[in-house]
Amino acid sequence: MASQNIESVLHEERTFRPSADFVARARIGTARFDELRRHAAEDHSGFWARLAREELSWHTPFTVSLDESDAPNYRWFTDGRLNVSYNCLDVHLAKRGEKTAIVFEGESGEVRRLSYRELHAEVCRFANALKAQGVGHGDRVAIYMPLVPEIVIAMHACNRIGAIHSVVFGGFSAPALRDRIEDTGAKVLITADGGWRAGQVIELKAAADKALAGACSSIERVIVLKRTGRPVAMQPARDLWWEDAVAGCSRECAPVWVEAEHPLFLLYTSGSTGKPKGIQHSSGGYLLGAKVTTQWVFDLHEDDVYWCTADVGWVTGHSYVAYGPLALGATVVLYEGSPTFPDGGRFWKLCQDHRVSVFYTAPTAIRALMKLGDEVPGGYDLSRLRLLGSVGEPINPEAWVWYHRVIGGGRCPIVDTWWQTETGAILISPLPGVVATKPGSCTLPLPGIEADIVDERGESVTDPHTGGYLVVKKPWPAMLRTLWGDNDRYRVNYWGKFDDRYYVAGDSAHRDEDGYFWIMGRIDDVLNVSGHRLGTMEIESALVSHPRVAEAAVVGKPHDIKGESVFAYVVCRGNRPGGDASALMSELRDWVGEQLGAIAKPDHIRFADNLPKTRSGKIMRRLLRSIARGEDITQDVSTLENPAILDQLRGVEAPAGA
Repeated sequence: MASQNIESVLHEERTFRPSADFVARARIGTARFDELRRHAAEDHSGFWARLAREELSWHTPFTVSLDESDAPNYRWFTDGRLNVSYNCLDVHLAKRGEKTAIVFEGESGEVRRLSYRELHAEVCRFANALKAQGVGHGDRVAIYMPLVPEIVIAMHACNRIGAIHSVVFGGFSAPALRDRIEDTGAKVLITADGGWRAGQVIELKAAADKALAGACSSIERVIVLKRTGRPVAMQPARDLWWEDAVAGCSRECAPVWVEAEHPLFLLYTSGSTGKPKGIQHSSGGYLLGAKVTTQWVFDLHEDDVYWCTADVGWVTGHSYVAYGPLALGATVVLYEGSPTFPDGGRFWKLCQDHRVSVFYTAPTAIRALMKLGDEVPGGYDLSRLRLLGSVGEPINPEAWVWYHRVIGGGRCPIVDTWWQTETGAILISPLPGVVATKPGSCTLPLPGIEADIVDERGESVTDPHTGGYLVVKKPWPAMLRTLWGDNDRYRVNYWGKFDDRYYVAGDSAHRDEDGYFWIMGRIDDVLNVSGHRLGTMEIESALVSHPRVAEAAVVGKPHDIKGESVFAYVVCRGNRPGGDASALMSELRDWVGEQLGAIAKPDHIRFADNLPKTRSGKIMRRLLRSIARGEDITQDVSTLENPAILDQLRGVEAPAGA
């Protein structure tokens, strides 16, 4: 009988240690790291309680650290009261009031800067505008906007008055927006006339109108920001321009002190059934996780300019744009548009022009920009960069090395971070002044995070070449509290596999001889090939290590004999091969065989100009599975950066051999 464990067939032995200069200046050194880990191991809840008292400003101090009475609905700091906006803005006014909080660059090149004092004033003005529309404690507010400063202002305005925000990514379709509004019962929708992306206007107001037509009866008011200046339809009884909403509003607004467990926001993520799940995060625990992980992982200093390229419509933009960095008093860069508009040097020009020192982006963006060649980033001054980060999915070793060599000049540590919408904050990542890195590994759990890899029985997997379920064995403050309106689904999805003992992340992983974690892909992306359970990420990494390959995505296709066959989509460096591509297919199959073994060789290879990605850079693997299996595509594709790529991917398949 074949083992039910997942086999690791990827072998990566390169190690990169932080430079002496970086170590000397690092906020967290070896002694502090060891002390944090020791305290967390000895007194788990006390460790987090100490951090909560040190890092957050409490209006009413808490006396209860962790409430486990209704596990796995864990609650932290339950009798404490605070305000998240106050902790991100007011606390800085005396010391950093004139420091730049946000540097914004629009796709057309216009630049705006907001100091902490100015950001505080705008948040207060908009909070008062929301109160004037009847929004108060516990009301839900939907936000559907481009990545402009006003989206951050709107988020903080909500939490300043105790309202709960639900940001919907501006690339989502009208039906997706409608579903999320109806699920939250939102009272107000905040949107814009449109936004800019790749030189085109994204018609946000038109999509909002379509979403609200004959639906979303809870919406009483729509507030519309003028961004593009294009004419849009306005319903006088319902719609109100942002500038009119804030006219005459005071720049002072007293914060509403809420319980630590008061919901801060709802953020929807796709479920395995395709029905979105409303992830509910708390105020106190979430903010603590976002703040301390921003400090630990990104090593932020007072003079840093920090840029996380994520849209605020995703959790990365919540934790590492709108909340964590502002809680630390950092200078944050926002960029509205496409990374390749008007050309492939846009990211690097932004880094140069705004003197970015800490840069955090997704592996899909790294691979897409790597495909354009070294000479593109070589044309810009990236010497101010001192730390690089990766988020969103496992980064394959060759892209990691390119990122380190070309973008970081060989001097910048890379923090490869693992976490999820549900976890609220980074759980596994190197601390850059302490932990040596390995290309493709997210390395070690952060202090206070008890992560493990277990088999089907829930027992720890000790073999370094065997994978299993990635789980977290103890609660942490930033974790999701429930699924909005569906606590049963919360318990089944995240805790049911092992009878409420562990949080189950849904990812497969293995540990190497040094205890480093390697993410192997989603559990539902594991392939069962002739009785061998293989992680898709390792096959993708092997393909991308070939000099002709820029990107790859691997899915399973049913096979009468093997159970599943390996189906690979490949984007080449340079032009896509035309005509007879069988020689390159054979070469790639042999390459994977040499890297991983014959069992991992792709049975099918399809070449494409690009992979289907959302505007945030995430590969839509469900689409690739449907195409590989010849199924009709029924899911929403409105978030795709380039929907036309689906026609190419549906093209006649050329088999790569048996």
